[in-house]
Amino acid sequence: MISRKRFALLAAIAASSPTQAQDTNDPDELVTEEITVFGGARDERRLLETPNAVTVLDQEEIRRKQASTYEELIGDVPGVQIGGGPRGIAQEPNIRGFQDEQVVIRIDGARQNFNLAHRGRFFTDPDALKRVEVLRGGNSTLFGSGALGGVILLETVDAADILDSGQIVGGRIKGGFSNQGREFIGSGTLALQYGDFDALGFISYRPMGEDLEDGTGDPIANSEIDAVNGIVKFGFSPGDHRFEVSYNVYDDEGVTPPNADAAASSTNVVNRELSYQTVRGEWTWQPDDNPLFDVSALVYFNDAEVTEDRIFDGRLNETEYTTLGFELVNRTDLDLGVPVRLSYGIEAFQDEQEALSDGAARLSTPNATARYFSAFAQGDIELPYGFTLTPGLRFDSFDADPEGDFPDLSDSEVSPKLALQWRPVDPLQLWVNASQSFRAPSITELYNDGTHFGFVEPPANPFAPTLIFDNRFVPTPDLEPERSRALEIGGRWSESDLVWQGDAFTFSVSAYYADVENFIDSVVTDFGAPTFDFRANTLTFLGTTFNRNVDAKLWGFEAELDYDADDWFFGSGLTIPRGTDGDGGNLGSIPQDRLVFTGGVRPLEGLELGARATLLKGQDKVPVGGLTTDGTAIFDLFGSYEPNLAGLEGATLRFGIDNLTDRTYQLAGNGLNQAGRAYKLSASFDF
Repeated sequence: MISRKRFALLAAIAASSPTQAQDTNDPDELVTEEITVFGGARDERRLLETPNAVTVLDQEEIRRKQASTYEELIGDVPGVQIGGGPRGIAQEPNIRGFQDEQVVIRIDGARQNFNLAHRGRFFTDPDALKRVEVLRGGNSTLFGSGALGGVILLETVDAADILDSGQIVGGRIKGGFSNQGREFIGSGTLALQYGDFDALGFISYRPMGEDLEDGTGDPIANSEIDAVNGIVKFGFSPGDHRFEVSYNVYDDEGVTPPNADAAASSTNVVNRELSYQTVRGEWTWQPDDNPLFDVSALVYFNDAEVTEDRIFDGRLNETEYTTLGFELVNRTDLDLGVPVRLSYGIEAFQDEQEALSDGAARLSTPNATARYFSAFAQGDIELPYGFTLTPGLRFDSFDADPEGDFPDLSDSEVSPKLALQWRPVDPLQLWVNASQSFRAPSITELYNDGTHFGFVEPPANPFAPTLIFDNRFVPTPDLEPERSRALEIGGRWSESDLVWQGDAFTFSVSAYYADVENFIDSVVTDFGAPTFDFRANTLTFLGTTFNRNVDAKLWGFEAELDYDADDWFFGSGLTIPRGTDGDGGNLGSIPQDRLVFTGGVRPLEGLELGARATLLKGQDKVPVGGLTTDGTAIFDLFGSYEPNLAGLEGATLRFGIDNLTDRTYQLAGNGLNQAGRAYKLSASFDF
């Protein structure tokens, strides 16, 4: 359970900043908003002005999914797979076969660099989000080291998202339940806006009463994890300036394997406590009468502390990972015979890792510091006949400084980009995008040592030996930075009032190819021949985990369709990823082919009913000794009701059934079954 002291602190944070319901529209009139993208060029622009493969989830879609984990939230986005298995604390991103640290995650603009061997990278409750953008493809020009596969931009709710125009104070409360893990969700949001000042407080609490179960009804051992998340924001907007400070704290606690994507055993589970905190301050200046300036400056500090007390032998591991970052970005509009929009800036951040085992330095996670600096620029040049040319350039440098006998590492890289888009008619966009992306190896990849995972099988009889399985990290301090050259061709049609007044239609396709030099591939060797210890009567099987540089090629095709009318809606998403190493062998990071259909109706005022089908192809294109995955079909139901009754204005009831047919299945690359059938119910009230 989350400590009472921490929970009381977060409750006080939420209550300290007094919020309200969203704008109320005529319930009989469908109003569709044009999709806006904020991350495609580090500024606000229409979807049809973005020459990237991008998917945007708004607040309504986030709520519709009632997601407990990020796999449930964005695991069906084309090109995306969330790995790590069913435990939310282990989940990590995979975009087009680039995984984990090859994908940049940002929350409210701040980089989230923490990564500690399968302990997850998502530390904000999905209920706190108002928007998710997933940029697919190489984006190092704008987002720096790590954006080989793409960028996931998470935005938490603001006071303006809760309050109606002119409203001073309001809020939202929510309660919900899922039978999987007997998980409860309680959250509350308060917001205040008075003159140029605004404030927001958010808190959520997700206690679980039991382990998750797979489709056969077998428990996913040690998946019962409690989590709490609190956010407080203060904003001040005098004139065309805005100043904002925020504090985001996330805690989880439970008994689980330290590598939470692995199966639990009596000898590998720990009492885990994780605390993740982000403090950020941001200034923006957007003068209406000066096209030379649209400035944003951001400074942030992340601190992750993980304590793991192994139950089997009492070993105590403590790890702290911090990131201190700063960036300054400006956008300038020029008239050079043709309109030109420039985005340019600088970014710097430092990662620092410290780890102890029973109070002494821990080899498996050595103390180290890594520093990064970059400068970047990108321009959009509007040409005749509907063409726009977008060149970009970024310079990155980094150095890693580990303690002990490991060598220092430093390097630099220039990452160019060139995109051309064509708008032959207003609803249609065609683009081609060529980019070079760069990623420096992380502290974890360079210097990890010690035990990766292991388990013990007790003797079958009094004379049989105890079987010990021990897989150990091998440090790889000589890893080279990854460099990816990618080409993408795509098209998009987005139009309102296509069939009926107020409807919205969007269809996009993209094909990509990436040639990666020094792709960092993680290799897990099987347990070899055992060593027998006569005195202890044990058989020990040793395996290794190490990283290596290989050349790799990744390619694929994606398509996405969404249509929303007054009485019904429909959507689909297609993912076909492929990849090989330099010798033509299979890569272990390539997700399954996937086809998703979503549809629903609105038969009565305030009532929505829908269904989702996810078709997964089996994955047998894996490295030698790798884990193959069977194909399957998963069906979900969902619905919501907003009663238009006196005294219930602002109330919403949501219900759903995930994995309706209770299938037992795994996602590619995961060693654990996903959760079986889940019944979900929640109620919220905006005031």
